[in-house]
Amino acid sequence: MNESRRNILKGLAATPALAFAPNLLWAQTAGELKISHQFPGGTATEGDFRDRLCRRFSAEIAKRTNGALKGTVYPGSSLMKTNAQFSSVRKGALDMTLVPLSYAGGEVPETNIGLMPGIVTSYEQAVSWKKAEIGKALSNILADKGVLIVSWIWQAGGVASRVKPIIEPEDAKGLKVRGGSREMDMVLKQAGATVLTLPSNEIYAAMQTGALDAAMTSSTSLISFRLEEVGKALTTGRGKTYWFMFEPLLISRAVFEKLPKAQQDVIMAVGAEMEAFALEGAKADDQAVAAVYQKAGGKAYDMNDATVKRWQAIARDTAWKDFAGKNESCARILKLAEATL
Repeated sequence: MNESRRNILKGLAATPALAFAPNLLWAQTAGELKISHQFPGGTATEGDFRDRLCRRFSAEIAKRTNGALKGTVYPGSSLMKTNAQFSSVRKGALDMTLVPLSYAGGEVPETNIGLMPGIVTSYEQAVSWKKAEIGKALSNILADKGVLIVSWIWQAGGVASRVKPIIEPEDAKGLKVRGGSREMDMVLKQAGATVLTLPSNEIYAAMQTGALDAAMTSSTSLISFRLEEVGKALTTGRGKTYWFMFEPLLISRAVFEKLPKAQQDVIMAVGAEMEAFALEGAKADDQAVAAVYQKAGGKAYDMNDATVKRWQAIARDTAWKDFAGKNESCARILKLAEATL
């Protein structure tokens, strides 16, 4: 906890609660879970499926607890900055977030496995992680850092390009590309690209100005952030792709452990039920994004097994080796992940 926040809390303890507007604090208030994410907002039935999932989750926990516990969703990084969400959940300053896990790589190196190129190549494999040894190990690491996984959410990745599509590794040479993780950046650099680091909600502006030639992100983000307006070539994640992104719904362990056992059980049960909805939404967007680009006058390209293996070979020699070399824990995580291939 930083000094300024500590001072705020000391002041609150000495001052009548009604003197403060409730939105001055991010942490949980009685019966409410604040859920932050970076994606565009919508409704429970329309818009980005990740926002819809959060809204459905909120409605369902309220229903099952007879209103004793509810969730309030803050889309579009409206509650706090995108890159502050994971850290805030760790500290108990934010109740919940749905976030690409690799964004936490600077704090918890093992989380970069959530966007490791070539380590997951199908939804079937991705879904298997939850009950496999890799899932148990990753859950334990996060729990030790103060974060619990509520919903396991996976998405296939695609590439939006302003002009030239990136399909084979050599296509990236000389281009300015956003990879989305340190490990993906290493693969792109090996392929000859210059990499830029920025969250997915900043891709549009970077491509619009020409600061970025291409960006890797999920099919849903390709649609939600309207990248077809600034990119005319799309490499889809439907069928075959060399990377999948783990974007879980997370809750602060400190917040969770303060809740009654019955409410804890509801959160975890509803979170698990949301996973089927997430899988359906992710797969639907893998198909829909191609139509979106074609309608905007762009072209959609697909990958085959041979292309996936070429990217995977680069990843093995660069990102995988680098990740395993960080520490014993990362080496173990990589080994467990490889066991699911």
